[in-house]
Amino acid sequence: MTTYANLPAPSPEQGLNRYMQEIRKFPLLEPEEEYMLAKRWVDHQDAQAAHRMVTSHLRLAAKIAMGYRGYGLPQAEVISEANVGLMQAVKRFDPEKGFRLATYAMWWIRASIQEYILRSWSLVKLGTTSAQKKLFFNLRKAKAKLGALEEGDLRPENVAQIAKDLNVTEDEVISMNRRLSGGDASLNAMVGSDDGGGTQWQDWLEDEDSDQAADYAERDELETRRELLTEAMSVLNDREKDILVQRRLTDVPVTLEELSEGYGVSRERIRQIEVRAFEKLQGKMRELARGKGMLIPA
Repeated sequence: MTTYANLPAPSPEQGLNRYMQEIRKFPLLEPEEEYMLAKRWVDHQDAQAAHRMVTSHLRLAAKIAMGYRGYGLPQAEVISEANVGLMQAVKRFDPEKGFRLATYAMWWIRASIQEYILRSWSLVKLGTTSAQKKLFFNLRKAKAKLGALEEGDLRPENVAQIAKDLNVTEDEVISMNRRLSGGDASLNAMVGSDDGGGTQWQDWLEDEDSDQAADYAERDELETRRELLTEAMSVLNDREKDILVQRRLTDVPVTLEELSEGYGVSRERIRQIEVRAFEKLQGKMRELARGKGMLIPA
């Protein structure tokens, strides 16, 4: 895909405000228009159609990128990585699945940004297990939840709680906190150019109380999971679907005894069907998620 060469590029020299103004000029797509453009790309590799899909979602990429301001990396580069993820999403988007491009692209954008951050922070030295990556991206929020925003090492009780919440060792929490805290670096230290034209570290910090990008992503993620659940239910037969819905997907679950009476089988048989149906549903959802390039944990 040659789309990227024709996109407006964010840069410190240009200024992010100007970049945001430029990308607002690209109109959003109506569902029918998006579908037709996607079909043109899938069926005919129409580069102009792909370009229109990318440009119409640049605002989404920028919003998501703004949610990753707390890692001390140039925002222009984070947005550029978000755009790379967006292009990957457009390249793989299948309009026949019934999803909007924005829902699908969100996962690719976030994955691209996170990979960039991991590379930039040389996480190889810290470890690359899924738990350690989770710690890397969630430590600040975990600290904020506990009110542990003071500089320096965490108190033992906070270390223990974060380790428990994020399923890592206490030593990993201490090590990652020291790495992210940057030692004794001041929040007023300059980031960027050496001639005074840069910004302060505190300017990169994310406002945990007002993160529209994160709110948007969370809402989109919830909607995506609901759509995946609906699609994955097709793997169940009518009895499995009915039992699973009544046992796990209703506000007031139906008892095993009630279902056993309704189906004329034992309570243990109902329990076995419920467990088997849930395992089948989980497996199908993971399969669908992988096919859509989503980062849904196992």
